[in-house]
Amino acid sequence: MADTFSRQDAPAPRYLPISEHGLIGDLRTVALVGSNGTIDWYCCPRFDAPSVFASVLDAERGGCFELAAAEAARTKQFYFPDTNVLITRFFADDGVGEVQDFMPVTADAAEADRHRLIRRVVCVRGTLPFRTRVAPRFHYGRDPHTVRATGGLTLFESAGLSLALTATVPLTVDGPDVRADFKLVEGESAVFALDQVGGVVSPRRCAHVEAEEAFTATVAYWRRWLAASRYRGRWREMVHRSALTLKLLTYAPTGAIVAAPTTSLPERLGGERNWDYRYVWVRDAAFAVYALLRLGFSGEAEAFMHFLTRHISPGDGSAGGPLQVLYGIDGRTDVSEGTLGHLEGYDGSGPVRVGNAAAGQLQLDIYGALVDSVYLYDKWAEPISSGQWDDVCALVDWVCGHWDQPDEGVWETRGGRHPFLYSRLMCWVAIERAIRLANRRGLPADLVRWRQCRDAVYRRIMDHGWSAKRQAFVQYEGGDVLDAAVLMMPLAKFIAPTDPKWLSTLDALAAELVSDSLVYRYDPEASPDGLSGDEGTFSICSFWYVEALTRAGRLDEARLAFEKMLTYANHLGLYAEEIGRTGEQQGNFPQAFTHLSLISAAYNLDRALG
Repeated sequence: MADTFSRQDAPAPRYLPISEHGLIGDLRTVALVGSNGTIDWYCCPRFDAPSVFASVLDAERGGCFELAAAEAARTKQFYFPDTNVLITRFFADDGVGEVQDFMPVTADAAEADRHRLIRRVVCVRGTLPFRTRVAPRFHYGRDPHTVRATGGLTLFESAGLSLALTATVPLTVDGPDVRADFKLVEGESAVFALDQVGGVVSPRRCAHVEAEEAFTATVAYWRRWLAASRYRGRWREMVHRSALTLKLLTYAPTGAIVAAPTTSLPERLGGERNWDYRYVWVRDAAFAVYALLRLGFSGEAEAFMHFLTRHISPGDGSAGGPLQVLYGIDGRTDVSEGTLGHLEGYDGSGPVRVGNAAAGQLQLDIYGALVDSVYLYDKWAEPISSGQWDDVCALVDWVCGHWDQPDEGVWETRGGRHPFLYSRLMCWVAIERAIRLANRRGLPADLVRWRQCRDAVYRRIMDHGWSAKRQAFVQYEGGDVLDAAVLMMPLAKFIAPTDPKWLSTLDALAAELVSDSLVYRYDPEASPDGLSGDEGTFSICSFWYVEALTRAGRLDEARLAFEKMLTYANHLGLYAEEIGRTGEQQGNFPQAFTHLSLISAAYNLDRALG
């Protein structure tokens, strides 16, 4: 439950801290709910659709769904245990109330297209007045809309999308918005439901009984899903919250997994490092599959494998390789990047971007992440098909012919291509895992060529990735810059975790890139990345560091670093991409990268501790 207490009567900041949010969703889209009760980010009908509520990116033009106590109140926020149902509580002088936010998850296609968002308000003690304002701003605030009250429903209609709002309290139309003021006494409740309507989905009211049934069914869905977890170790609550968060980032119709559900939340206030993460990064999704498989969730891995088979065939990408770095959640290849100049950005930090130009980059590491996930799926879930093996062979054959190219690397730098060590490392992983899979299953492959290439990559890394001057493995060949991505070397089983060269590298990283358990990716001044300004520590690197310490047998250090890292989570156990200098969350939120690496670090540390 939230430790923070905010007074509703105090001057409200225009922008809540990024960390002051929870997440709800229906496996097709999500909504961010602030600790003040406001939904300030919601795209409908799917993750990458234009926003309906986006006041997190522009307090004036973005649109929001406010619902809170109408008098001075402290707030706390928590998840209904073992679910993605979010509760925001209001503590006032005369009573206590709560808002229960959730989106029902259904297998019925027609009903799923409704994308029902339910907000149930309950007075649990005393008496409490509430106030709501529903202010949609369609298509990132660019499309006008009309408001029409009819038959107990309020319809918001724009050129591309129509929403129906139903409520159990009277609503008043106020220009483009709808408002309501109401008072509840102990035991009373009010229900608000927002639906996408049109086509086969007709408007439908949401009475108290239906809201209760939907609440019960949603709680049951999430608990039933989580019950499949095999994790019984320490930090179970944090691990399961991370798993529930990763599940929210899956797109049920295709099996896609998005990197994050938001766009343009800044990696540094006032900087330009703002990106749209509402897409499928091959790397991020493959790592997420690994984390979920570790816990026993094979269904998501199977769905992602089907996504790869249906929507991503080797050879359909750009000229830079058989795969793109990222895809749309429907498998589309066009994710062109643009900016929305009419939105000021979070707390004035523009630009607001839609789309991502990294799709056109060459990032060789994605092949290792993908083949490793296929290997683990075949090992822990079910054997891959002959067609999938043919695709793996095509990818590995391409890697064997192109592994020594310079590329933009895992960090998607915009400062030119380099022969990055991490890219070489993951090319080695792609070839090595394919060899393992072929041997275990007796599958046909050009094993002679694959082994020669694997060994050539190994020698190249050991001979050219090591800096005698720094006594460490470095960011790219011929350089002396340290990079936290090399923490993956022992995790990928490329090098023994107690190898003297690796231990020397670990000490060098600790001295230069680690700050009180938090890990920077690299030093932008020493290795210009084509962008201005600095950034916070990168949370996936911090969890990689924990795992590297664990594998090196330095368990006391690993456990302390992990426990410290847990203190940087928000009140709900959620993480953005980065941590700022004073512990604030920075970047898109919540971030799959961070949560999947938490799961891996916790799993391996718990196993090592015994």
